[in-house]
Amino acid sequence: MFRFAEPYYLYALLLIPTLIVLFVVYRRAQKRRLAKFGDLAIIAQLMPEASPKRVRNKFILLLIVVGLMVVALAQPQFGAKLREVKRKGIEIMLAVDVSKSMLAEDFKPNRLERTKYAASRLVEQLEDDRVGMIVFAGDAFIQLPITSDYVSARGFINSVSTDIVPVQGTSIAKAIELATRSYSENSNKSRALVIISDGESHDDDPVAAAQQAKESGIIIYTVGIGTPEGAPISINGEMMKDEEGNMVVSKLDEQTLQQLAVLTGGTYVRATNQSVGLDEILKRIKAMEKQEFNALAFAEYNDQFHYLVALALLILLIEFIMLDRKNRILSKISIFK
Repeated sequence: MFRFAEPYYLYALLLIPTLIVLFVVYRRAQKRRLAKFGDLAIIAQLMPEASPKRVRNKFILLLIVVGLMVVALAQPQFGAKLREVKRKGIEIMLAVDVSKSMLAEDFKPNRLERTKYAASRLVEQLEDDRVGMIVFAGDAFIQLPITSDYVSARGFINSVSTDIVPVQGTSIAKAIELATRSYSENSNKSRALVIISDGESHDDDPVAAAQQAKESGIIIYTVGIGTPEGAPISINGEMMKDEEGNMVVSKLDEQTLQQLAVLTGGTYVRATNQSVGLDEILKRIKAMEKQEFNALAFAEYNDQFHYLVALALLILLIEFIMLDRKNRILSKISIFK
């Protein structure tokens, strides 16, 4: 596993574009000063040893040195040894609605993109918990099994789209039933299911599925994303229409989502354009009883910064040796002209 021990130093890489701008401004000012003495072409003939390309190349080498040293300060490391550790946390399963109605634009840019952003932020706030993800529309599939790998979790969240489930519709019951079978055996006291949907459930009984989930020790938290007034569904720039040619308007169905949360002792939150509501739900999840479970973690990391420092020093030495003017003796064999 690769990581930066001090990633905040990477912000210093912003120095590079700043230095480039300063260099360009300086060179232009230098040309303007020379232009006061006469034609630049004639001045260049009077200074045959001057080499603008060498000056530019030396500056590029210095930029590379700065970049390498900044990355070295961030302390790049590779995980060298895995070991099993004991952790206490909650197993959280995210069930994300990926039906076409999630493309409605009452949330900007649409319901699904706002959901993905909020879910990714939720994962960033986890510490000792485990997380998995189910995607559902007319059917439900496990997108990510329960894991402690938060980096992979964010990657899977970002890859979610409405094309990931071929069967259209919104079957919340199937999502709950699949989630019930997806927790580890030793997590019976610390199971949370977070359903993010517009609540438009079709042709199933999510309340019955929630009752079975409750018997398995699962607390369901629900997030209603959408507005009661609803919004049209845009697919590739065209508004979705029904068989009669009427524009389809997707509306939030809060009643179903509220029932699921109340039945299992969870909480229902209506999302807004300012906040999807997962921060509030995460606070309640963290108050649940935590379960101890085993997890694999990197116990040792090998520092890699010394390779970058050595390379930076080598490039700095080359920059120091390189003259900013042509050498009369070596001009015929010089690489930089």
